[in-house]
Amino acid sequence: MIKVLLADDEELIRTALAALLGLEGDIEVVAQAADGRGAVREALAHRPDVAVVDLQMPGLDGMEVAAELARALPPCAVVILTGHGRPPLLKRALEAGAKGFLPKGSPGGQLAEVIRRVHEGGRYVDPALAADALTAPPCPLTPRELEVLRLVESDTPVSVIARRTHLSAGTVRNHLAAIVAKLGATGRADAVRIAHDNGWLP
Repeated sequence: MIKVLLADDEELIRTALAALLGLEGDIEVVAQAADGRGAVREALAHRPDVAVVDLQMPGLDGMEVAAELARALPPCAVVILTGHGRPPLLKRALEAGAKGFLPKGSPGGQLAEVIRRVHEGGRYVDPALAADALTAPPCPLTPRELEVLRLVESDTPVSVIARRTHLSAGTVRNHLAAIVAKLGATGRADAVRIAHDNGWLP
């Protein structure tokens, strides 16, 4: 039997997945968790072969869970489920140690097949996501512009950004104007959204 942990903060999805996997003769759901920290705790307690975790959860997200389990429980393969299959997320998930990456809208039987594959030492990446990842545009912003944009995201005033980055307020404003222009954004908030949508702001 392949022992599986399910972690998703939406109980309806979690119980539906458990019921679905319960129909498979070679898969047993041994634990469930509603958040990332709970997922790590349950994994260490039950030592599953495969952990199926939602990308976005309270506490630790799916990538943080994958990284923690890669360190604390290396035999456990992690499959990340997501409703937001953007290519940069795929790259970061694989870097975090995930062995599988699957959109939540995938056919029901596909999850069981992915669990079997990663349990046998393989990997699985949704083909459409993989194709998108190969054609994803590179980030047009410089590291300094990304740093400024990250600070703007939390509504930090220009004067504070200037202090933190050791730049003048005028230079910060120039960076912000360049960011908005490069991203074709309507303003700072839109620039932050575009950067997040493309995975340039983790």
